[in-house]
Amino acid sequence: MAGFRSLARQVRDPRSDTALRRYSLRKCLERFAPYGHRATWDHLCRRHRFGPEDRELDPGRLVAALDELEEARAVWLAYEKEFAARRRREKHEGLRRPGALDDWHRRTWGGNGVARCDDPAVHPSEPLAEVLRRLITALESDPGEQCPVCAGDRIDWRPDLADKPWFGPVCGACGVVVPRAVLTTGALTRARGGSVLRLASVA
Repeated sequence: MAGFRSLARQVRDPRSDTALRRYSLRKCLERFAPYGHRATWDHLCRRHRFGPEDRELDPGRLVAALDELEEARAVWLAYEKEFAARRRREKHEGLRRPGALDDWHRRTWGGNGVARCDDPAVHPSEPLAEVLRRLITALESDPGEQCPVCAGDRIDWRPDLADKPWFGPVCGACGVVVPRAVLTTGALTRARGGSVLRLASVA
């Protein structure tokens, strides 16, 4: 099975036909897709102006999309390296019980779904690397009241997510499933309370 870097070389190979290069870019998303596979593909299509089903398109657009994906991957791999070093230090110091952040990180190891968007058509519009930098800043800071990606304050508790953890806080503005560890207890309580009120009003 080809790895991310091997697939990236195929995307950049001018000797390959465009359809194969596009296919290789899609396969890259099986190795690294911050919003989830479908939402990350939709993001790249919109930002680099090609259709999700285009077979013949400007190869320069594919390479530009790959450049964006690679920059974001570099940001995330650097964070993972530091995260792993921190956990080793903590274990050496006797802190072996993982916290909520560690549980979240374990599910996203490798970068798939680190800023998951449950609806593939609703996701941040900023470059992927910038979104990940904002998320990492929040992960390394005290919990806050707002979405770490867009600073939106409408956080909805969703009991019906399409992927693990199957339920949790979702930003009503940018669509990111917000890691619970970056939100204060008050923000989580308000999100859960808002969901109850919305369900009651529908009933």
